[in-house]
Amino acid sequence: MPAATRVVLVDDHELIRQGLRRAFEREADFVVVGEAGTVRDALELIEATAPDVVIVDVRLPDGSGLDLTRAARSEHSGLGIVVLTMYAGDDQLFAALEAGASAFVPKDAPAGDVVSAARHAAVSPRAFAATELTAAMRRRMAPSGPPLSRREREVLGLLADGLGVAAIAKALFISESTTKTHISNLYEKLGAANRAQALMTAMRSGLITPERR
Repeated sequence: MPAATRVVLVDDHELIRQGLRRAFEREADFVVVGEAGTVRDALELIEATAPDVVIVDVRLPDGSGLDLTRAARSEHSGLGIVVLTMYAGDDQLFAALEAGASAFVPKDAPAGDVVSAARHAAVSPRAFAATELTAAMRRRMAPSGPPLSRREREVLGLLADGLGVAAIAKALFISESTTKTHISNLYEKLGAANRAQALMTAMRSGLITPERR
């Protein structure tokens, strides 16, 4: 029979640790070998118990669970690290990925999700897993900022190329009056008062590239 996966729980709330301990103790392939409530105690416990997986809360009294993740990852490349957070936004997810976590789980997820993440972390400690990863990647890769119509994007691109109203109208085979309306709508959507402000906002939002500008 294979040895049980050794787990350390790191959270400053004892009730959370107790709940996690019960969830893992119900599984025959896990054994909880220690608990800690601070970054410092967790690092010492990891050295003392040599766990296979660490479950880490992001918020700890003496620092961030992400700092703990980075420190543990630098010392133990094969350690599985599951990051738990109450605030499971895209920024937290990518921060956990960049810190070297194996998995990312919101605290409001079922306990079974944490156990599943721990199984993944034990087998593939350097392969990041999160239920929202695909959607978060899609959101990060998509341009931000206000939604623009196809024609407004065309006008924005020509503005970025330095064309004036008459030249844009000619390039798009529309009237100058219609062109001015599209430009006015662009300024309103981008919260800009002039071309320079509109182009700067568009670049920050990923609607145009600095090279195009």
